[in-house]
Amino acid sequence: MNLPNKITISRIFLIPLFMIFMLVPFPFGDINFLGTTLPLAHLIGALIFIFAAATDWLDGYYARKLNLITNFGKFLDPLADKLLITAALIALVQLQLLPAWIAIIIISREFAVTGIRLIAAGDGEVIAASQLGKLKTVAQIVAISALLLHNWPFQAISLPFDMITIWIATILTVLSGVDYFQKNKHILLKSK
Repeated sequence: MNLPNKITISRIFLIPLFMIFMLVPFPFGDINFLGTTLPLAHLIGALIFIFAAATDWLDGYYARKLNLITNFGKFLDPLADKLLITAALIALVQLQLLPAWIAIIIISREFAVTGIRLIAAGDGEVIAASQLGKLKTVAQIVAISALLLHNWPFQAISLPFDMITIWIATILTVLSGVDYFQKNKHILLKSK
């Protein structure tokens, strides 16, 4: 187990902690900062999410720098991303901060891509994330972070940054999903 893979696994272990702060009704109260009222527990949850998401960059950096890129890491890293994103989307729907249909589109794409990865892995093939897939992940992280922070600080200037970015993330999710299926249709054709 190398350092990048340990960092990736730590991202997975942060998910339950994130969910606790987002969904358990702690009596911490609210904070009001620059025109946005935000439950303190949600701020803590958002910071955990942002930290966990940042570990995605960190594990990739160390994997490349130390030449520790492994098939296990290529499989585990996107899986950890999908688990984190899925948990956040479900929490946002539960908190009524995100329409369920957007979460369904994003989660469905993630399941479909993971399914193709599993089929490929069964054939001894590992599919690394594409550049469009990486851009999609960044857009999702930015959008989810804005939603978790209740659109802070943009609420103060009445800019719906959270909704703008979730639309961008949803569009990139669909486009990257189509691109992924087109580039890997040979895997589906082999499995028939």
